[in-house]
Amino acid sequence: MTTKSFSAGLTDEQVLESRRVHGDNVLTPAARESLFRKFLHKFQDQLIIILLVAATLSILVACYEFFVLDFGVSIFFEPLGIVIAILLATGLAFYFEVRAEREFAVLTQVNDDIPVRVVRNGHNLSVPRRDIVVGDFVLLDTGDDIPADGTLLSANSLKVDESTLTGEPICSKTTHTKLFDAEATFPSNRVLRGTKVMEGNGSFLVEAVGDHTENGRVFRAAQIDNGKQTPLSRQLDKLSVLVSRASYVLAALILVGRMVEYFLSAPPTFNWVLFAGYLLSSIMIAVTIIVVAVPEGLPMAVTLSLAYSMRRLLKANNLVRRLHACETMGATTVICTDKTGTLTENRMRVAHAEVLAEACFAEALAVNSTATLDDTDTDHIEVLGNPTEGALLLWLSEQHHDYEALRSAAAVVDQIPFSTERKYMATLVQSSVDGQWHIYLKGASEILFHFCPLLDDTHQKEILKTLFSYQQRAFRTLGFVDIAFSSQAVAEAELSALRQSGTLASPDAATLNSTFQGYVAISDPVRAEVPAAIRCCLDAGIGVKIVTGDTLGTAREIGRQVGICSDADSAQAFITGPEFAALSDEELIERVGELKVIARARPMDKKRLVEALQKRGEVVAVTGDGTNDAPALKAAHVGLSMGDGTSVAKEASDITIIDNSFSSIVNAVMWGRSLYKNIQRFILFQLTVNVAACLIVLIGSFMGTQSPLTVTQMLWVNLIMDSFAAVALASLPPSADVMKERPRAREAFIITPAMRWNILLTGFAFTGILLVALYVLKHFYVYSLCSLPESFSLVRATGGNLLSDYELSLFFTFFVLLQFWNLFNARSFATSQVWPRLRGCRGFFLIASFILLGQVLIVSFGGSLFSVSPLSLSDWLLLLAATSVVLWVGVALRAVWKS
Repeated sequence: MTTKSFSAGLTDEQVLESRRVHGDNVLTPAARESLFRKFLHKFQDQLIIILLVAATLSILVACYEFFVLDFGVSIFFEPLGIVIAILLATGLAFYFEVRAEREFAVLTQVNDDIPVRVVRNGHNLSVPRRDIVVGDFVLLDTGDDIPADGTLLSANSLKVDESTLTGEPICSKTTHTKLFDAEATFPSNRVLRGTKVMEGNGSFLVEAVGDHTENGRVFRAAQIDNGKQTPLSRQLDKLSVLVSRASYVLAALILVGRMVEYFLSAPPTFNWVLFAGYLLSSIMIAVTIIVVAVPEGLPMAVTLSLAYSMRRLLKANNLVRRLHACETMGATTVICTDKTGTLTENRMRVAHAEVLAEACFAEALAVNSTATLDDTDTDHIEVLGNPTEGALLLWLSEQHHDYEALRSAAAVVDQIPFSTERKYMATLVQSSVDGQWHIYLKGASEILFHFCPLLDDTHQKEILKTLFSYQQRAFRTLGFVDIAFSSQAVAEAELSALRQSGTLASPDAATLNSTFQGYVAISDPVRAEVPAAIRCCLDAGIGVKIVTGDTLGTAREIGRQVGICSDADSAQAFITGPEFAALSDEELIERVGELKVIARARPMDKKRLVEALQKRGEVVAVTGDGTNDAPALKAAHVGLSMGDGTSVAKEASDITIIDNSFSSIVNAVMWGRSLYKNIQRFILFQLTVNVAACLIVLIGSFMGTQSPLTVTQMLWVNLIMDSFAAVALASLPPSADVMKERPRAREAFIITPAMRWNILLTGFAFTGILLVALYVLKHFYVYSLCSLPESFSLVRATGGNLLSDYELSLFFTFFVLLQFWNLFNARSFATSQVWPRLRGCRGFFLIASFILLGQVLIVSFGGSLFSVSPLSLSDWLLLLAATSVVLWVGVALRAVWKS
């Protein structure tokens, strides 16, 4: 190791100048497709192509009628209406797709906002990675992502994972030229953006940022893959195929029915021109039925639901990185969670300290550490680096010791960083207290006892008993040993032996000078909101398992405090990393359902746990914050990284939990389940409309009258009951009721038996009601609903099939209002609400109001374009009152069902 270089770092003025000359530390994003091209892609949809063909045919027919048969300009209204409907459909889909992409734009900031420790203006600071500039003095510690390219100024047992650039997982880094690896891809004293510190610590001078780094030259900006097919999308594809085939059959039946009706009522002299016009008109109706029936709004409903959920989840501290995660979280059956920072506050503090030898204890805590404190805000001192070491520095401050002064006074010569294999950290210094050479050890007390042979067994057992009691109460314990030497050469030789073999070279020589300095208990309290969140998960049928590197006693106690474990649990519910590794795959799959806590877990243990659970058919979500968690995060159905985790963990994850809290994970589950429910409500509503619309046009074509719904009317119905309803139902807020249900089967068909019966019964009921209305309109002249009794005396003459525009307006409005009130029933489907709750549903209420207003405007001003004429105010009020029975019946049925 080299002697640590101290630097005041850059001043604020130098930072600004460096940023002006060398730029920001961000990668330029890849060129995006133009908005115009995105809009053109909307016309590649199969259903839009069908509409374009239909519009083309309609325009040709209208041109023939206008130029050859001398019809008025009004015959262009119908094809114009189709074109408008196409533009609306593609425009809305385009708008919401762009809006969804904007939801993802924030993701590019995730990695750029990772905090980095630097020295500026003589202070240790934590700044976002994007703010690093050329010339910065950056401090590195185990687990850190290297934010830019630069040359090392100091290196202490530094090992870096350069696999993102070279494929080499471990590369030793040093400032000693004699130790340089001549065959290394990059110089041994150079560190690169995008690589990770796997072990040790150090510092470096930034020489390249952003696009000028090796990472910037090799990689393009990361692009989020939101095209992954999920269980939900597969279900929707099956549903679309099913409904599409049914619509083709209906369209064929309508075409046959209208042809039969034409030939039965045709005049003796056959007119090919009239027949061609009638045939084209029938084809238009058949094509429109396909457009109405096919659920082309489903993809948009899913996109809207996901975009809305993503935006709201961000407010709930869940930054969704991949589109499918919103949906999959709703199907989660098991959550494998970290302990520290997720279940606990990650605010390490010394709760108990037993100092047995005070002489060099404060110095040992100060120098045998890689952490620092950011005290720029005196009201909130922030720990930079290892939180456990930070807790020791905070304790020193509470004991009125200045750790920075202690570090400056002592001459640090060499250091062995902490590792899970070694279980201790060692630092060689020349003490400012007595001038001697000391190796300060810090780590697991049971390991450190080996370096204190004069500490009698009785005393050791008492200490271990005390430490065990602390661990049972979820405290983290550390012991401290001081080994003094009179010679620097001897001290360096002993440290070298300790680094290589884990033992001292001459333990006898050091025996008389070794002292067990004391021990501390450090607490990380459980987050206040976690027990309630865990209970919510368990009530929702979601299993929760703790995977931690802590001791079994600590992990078990935390599990008990949060409600995962209880005294009734058998030994099969708990396991340590070595025991876990010893299980065969078959044994693990058999036992994994019972496991609640895995303590002393190693990196690959979590990934193996995830895979075993998946083999049992579980849908697994995993939390992780470190580089070593990346394999498990990638393997899980949903990976959940922590807001203060490494960029590797975040890159491997699907969702980033900004506040690190388990309660935010529960929010993600609730939103995922609610999202699925909202999509089900939209399907329920749309298919009910489709059943009624298709059946009424089909039966109407066999009743010997013109289609009761014109092409433009059906396109308006398709627009409001597809696109607008998708917006209304997709924006519904989540309901806590969904957390009282068991997780849905991942491959379960999206239409449940309850939905199927609701669609069929409501659709047939609407069809029956509409057929009665159509029968009345066909056989009697109706000119006002207020005078309906008088209309029964005005029997339509035989063969008088054509309905007046006023009668078409009545039927059209009657149909739309039935669906309008049913929208409120769909909103209440699968909830505990008897009456549709509108609180918190501003978007739903506004869109429902817009649908009603749009119907009023179309009927009042649509004229020839929609084959309608204005209705009187009294007719509007009667139609609203009569059709509202749909809502009252729904309320009554829900009340009966609830009781």
